[in-house]
Amino acid sequence: MPLELLLNDEYYVALNKPTGLATIPGRGETTCAIEQLSVQLKLPCTGTRDPRLRVVHRIDKGTSGVLLLAKTIEAQRHASHQFQNNTITKEYLALVAGRPMESEGEIDAPIGVHPANHRLMSIGKHGRPALTLWKVESQFRDFALLRVFPKTGKTHQIRVHLRSIGLPLAIDELYNPLPPDVAPGLLLSSFKKDYREPSEGERPLIARLTLHAERLTFAHIDGRTIQIVAPLPKDFRATLTQLGKHGCS
Repeated sequence: MPLELLLNDEYYVALNKPTGLATIPGRGETTCAIEQLSVQLKLPCTGTRDPRLRVVHRIDKGTSGVLLLAKTIEAQRHASHQFQNNTITKEYLALVAGRPMESEGEIDAPIGVHPANHRLMSIGKHGRPALTLWKVESQFRDFALLRVFPKTGKTHQIRVHLRSIGLPLAIDELYNPLPPDVAPGLLLSSFKKDYREPSEGERPLIARLTLHAERLTFAHIDGRTIQIVAPLPKDFRATLTQLGKHGCS
């Protein structure tokens, strides 16, 4: 399936990245967003001549939502500078496990590579400053939908910060792991009281990282302020619908 484009002009292209697709090539990856987009737009993603696709920022492989790339070196520098200086506005939707004690909050805690496990990030003196704002969008019985505003751009920032206040992502194999014998996923039977399992067995409503990069607002190289909005994927929408029907207090 072609990638869903949210912006496509002579300087930038933005897509609604699906979950499970890495931004750039990596170990063990058979494809990635920049390579798929290169084929789709018939633009190179390597070399030095413009136009070509150039990475501006990254989002986690498991995260869906807005991913911005540049087509020229000048456009890349212009946007990258905004990310580096935290002048870009980013908004995420996060489905978390638990009940927030407040309607909104701020998490100001340094993040760095976990000293004992380099696959993980952690909060501690070894880290660099990181700031995340959040507010409740919807409250369910055992879950909540948060709108999250990362003001810095540290690896796994939202995932680590939310876990630190007792609100981990509902599905997150790194920071909210399930027992080894339990398959990942949020089941309707876990919160619908009169659930009846179909003859073919129950399938999870959603079985991936419950984090979506919904909005990105930045200064275009031509001087305009651009806001890009990525619609929620089908599995995320379906989960919220079922939680609204059956998962409320």
